[in-house]
Amino acid sequence: MSASPHEPGPTATVPGLGTLEASPSPEEIMTITASRLLGDHRVVFAGVGTPLLASAVAKRRQAPDLTIVLEGGIVGAELLAGALPISTNEMRAAYGAELLTDITDIFLFAQRGYFHYGFLGAAQVDRFGNVNTSIIGDPHAPTVRLPGSGGANDIISLCNEVLIVTSHERRRFVERVDYVTSPGFLGGGRTREEAGLLSGGPRWVVTELAYLDFEPDGRRMRVVALQEGVDLDMVVARTGFELLVAEDLWTIPAPTAEELAIYRSLTGAAESSGAAAGSAPAAAAGPHPEPARSGERAVEEVRPR
Repeated sequence: MSASPHEPGPTATVPGLGTLEASPSPEEIMTITASRLLGDHRVVFAGVGTPLLASAVAKRRQAPDLTIVLEGGIVGAELLAGALPISTNEMRAAYGAELLTDITDIFLFAQRGYFHYGFLGAAQVDRFGNVNTSIIGDPHAPTVRLPGSGGANDIISLCNEVLIVTSHERRRFVERVDYVTSPGFLGGGRTREEAGLLSGGPRWVVTELAYLDFEPDGRRMRVVALQEGVDLDMVVARTGFELLVAEDLWTIPAPTAEELAIYRSLTGAAESSGAAAGSAPAAAAGPHPEPARSGERAVEEVRPR
């Protein structure tokens, strides 16, 4: 097993974007590589936190015409650098929005299939992509109570392609979630369709260690790519169930200085620049995905040949 690839490194100065620490943090790696799966001219129904931050990175990088939708009724959010909302109902989340409506309309749009992507975090996720954000422990006597579903159940049930982003830890990647807040592929196979859930369901799970998907027959989670500097043993050791492994496992390119500058301007971790805080900057040379039509296309673009 290799050592952690995410140790802090020296700083580097990027012209026009400021001074950056050369090595990204695990959170930056996870968020930036998740953002690459979002294509241009598409609509993403994003949860707050990492999903919203990744969506904002994509909009400022390869997907300037990505429409970000929030549960509270906000459509086409632009988001203020350094002032990201912690709730879908904050008015600062509405900065630059094309439409302000109500929560009922948002879920009606989801039911009608208007959202290409749903984007969620997870406290627990199991081998079939079921997500728990409700409780830890026995449902009748939980040791921890979590925020609950919010709109997550609707997002995973109704959106055409669902992305899940979470830290890669054994306590999160469990054989069976303690509570199914948001249904993935339930018991595997065709059980999702048999339960009446006809949308695509989970497509990707993104962590600071890997890209994972779900094999098409049994719907079990499968590792398809490793973050730079990560080996398969590390992923297996941090997963609480047996993972399938793709035959053509590949390496995800590391975040570039441009991507890091955009991320850090959004979080307020670095001084915002006009390029990072405004419209999408010109693409720097490097292995980024170009504007994509789906997560599948985006992965093909970023994947080394």
